[in-house]
Amino acid sequence: MKLNFHENHRLLFGVVFLGFVLLSILVAVGPAIWVQEHNHPLTNSDPLSDQARRGLRVYIAEGCTYCHTQQVRPLKEDRDFGRPSTPGDYARLQPLDFWRMTPEILGTERTGPDLSNIGNRQSSATWHYIHFYNPRAVVKSSVMQAYPWLFRVKEKPDSNDVVVPVPKAFAPEQGKVVTTQKAQDLVAYVLSLKQVSLPGMKTAAGSTATTQTAMSNLGTRVFNNNCASCHQPNGQGVPGTFPPLQGDPVVTASDPTQHIHTVLFGLQGKTIDGTSYATAMPAHADKLSDKEVAAVINHERTSWGNNAPTVTPQQVARIRSQGTGGGQ
Repeated sequence: MKLNFHENHRLLFGVVFLGFVLLSILVAVGPAIWVQEHNHPLTNSDPLSDQARRGLRVYIAEGCTYCHTQQVRPLKEDRDFGRPSTPGDYARLQPLDFWRMTPEILGTERTGPDLSNIGNRQSSATWHYIHFYNPRAVVKSSVMQAYPWLFRVKEKPDSNDVVVPVPKAFAPEQGKVVTTQKAQDLVAYVLSLKQVSLPGMKTAAGSTATTQTAMSNLGTRVFNNNCASCHQPNGQGVPGTFPPLQGDPVVTASDPTQHIHTVLFGLQGKTIDGTSYATAMPAHADKLSDKEVAAVINHERTSWGNNAPTVTPQQVARIRSQGTGGGQ
């Protein structure tokens, strides 16, 4: 047997192939196996429910990974999406079935925002239903495609149907928009995407800066991340679905108690200027610090022509300590 690569092509091919296999094991397969064996779910994280797991299949099938990532980088431009991602964030992912491997949800392109923490940033199921039915109904500049095939239009919805309060400009001329099971599963999965905190890590919004400019920037950031999708960046809301903040009597009141209470503990079934809003305002007490709540309230009370007295983190802490009855 000749050991000359120039004359023994079989030897050359065998060495190259063996080198490729060994190198792949060394730099890819081996580390992947090690991570798989040593990676554990983060404390306080919850496994996907059966419905959310079905929703993950819809998420993959509809191509959501093509335009959305689920990986927050440790960079300044990513801080609005949440804390930097860790391997433990993905430890609960499992193969979809016997034939299909663990879904690749990290994505590589952000035509739309990162979804790692969307369940915390936008916790309204109603908003997501409207958004999937027609994204322009809640985000005017959205380039996301609509998914009307995940819904049905019924003249007389059944009592167990989930009716979607689509704004009039986007609603069908006849009948009501109701969800299919796939839409409900998909939204359940999206709402399950919640980052849990890591020991010793502060979010960018939880920094210690206290100057007026820093608080103003913090309020703008918290509003954009948690409130603007429903109430809109201009504070005018979505007619008949999400109430406006511009000129709202609670927002402009000299006594901020009800405003603080609403942001902390949420609200549902409120009638404003003769319009009844059935969509629930989610509570933010578990998501935002006293400083963040004060900052976003001050942003709302001083924007879009509003000119109401501002609040302090100490006022927020007092109402938080009183619980859900403090604003009644």
